[in-house]
Amino acid sequence: MFRVVRASARQTHYTVGVADSPPPGEHRPSLRTDQVAQTRAALIAAARHLFGRDGFATTSVEDIAREARLTTGALYHHFPNKTALFESVFEAVDVELLDAAAQAAIGSADEVELLTRGFGAFLDAVLEPDVQRIIIVDAPAVLGLARFTELDERYAFSAIAATLRSAAASGRLRVDDPETLARLLLGALTRGAMLIANATHPKETRDAVARSLRAVLNGLS
Repeated sequence: MFRVVRASARQTHYTVGVADSPPPGEHRPSLRTDQVAQTRAALIAAARHLFGRDGFATTSVEDIAREARLTTGALYHHFPNKTALFESVFEAVDVELLDAAAQAAIGSADEVELLTRGFGAFLDAVLEPDVQRIIIVDAPAVLGLARFTELDERYAFSAIAATLRSAAASGRLRVDDPETLARLLLGALTRGAMLIANATHPKETRDAVARSLRAVLNGLS
């Protein structure tokens, strides 16, 4: 959900893997490369909007091309099929969630608060219908469980595991196996998000999930 880079014991920097500007003198992308990137971004933005509003099954390739003001040929030039485009949308939303978690974690007093804030930001995002539909409702079915899990862990797993290792080293938490616990916490987050998506009262369910996750972390203190 977020990437943590510790500079010192008293200072923590948070990033989400966004590329920095090229150093002076380094070759910059050509106009053609920039146009290709813009076209791809337009297709992802259009698909994100439609997938989030109408769902994967209801949205056609023609709908996405029309929304992006491009041809279906342009779409197929960048993506072999609708599922591949959905995967890119899923990753784009995941980056948004990473950024939200990183921002929420800034200023945390310790690792437990850092994780709690990051988890809370994710659960807040799940309250949004478009995020909920893409990440929780459609992604497991469209991508398949194995690919969904792989993408879901791509950034969040290493960050959570690193934070747990730091907490164990400082004595803040008793954690014997940070990698296994990180995967269990990610699974709990996904299951909690599903509870929110199917809840009669989503906000109350979100708060209950957040309290339970905090209780798990406090139990390791």
